[in-house]
Amino acid sequence: MLVTFSSKAGGDVLMLGEHAKPILLLAGKIAENPFPVRGVFSIEQLPEAIQRLEGGVASEVPAEVDEETIPSPFLLPVSLRQRAFPLLDLMRKAQKSGKPVLWETGSGW
Repeated sequence: MLVTFSSKAGGDVLMLGEHAKPILLLAGKIAENPFPVRGVFSIEQLPEAIQRLEGGVASEVPAEVDEETIPSPFLLPVSLRQRAFPLLDLMRKAQKSGKPVLWETGSGW
């Protein structure tokens, strides 16, 4: 499943559902199940959601990776910080311009 985050404050952010779910859980927007088809970070909710995501990213324990045993840098794990960055950027722009951030699941096409 593809999740599209959109706001009039910036370009769309696309994520696979398996990657968006932990971010939305951390931001306090969803419970475990079921994953909502649509949702919104209202203007009033953005400051708390941004704060929660920044706190979660800051408290992330980096994975121990021995780069010499990994045959390719493309096989290194992607951190929560890297996954959340585009959405956090969109959320900050939306907060600054007073626009909500919406999300919707689907194919994106």
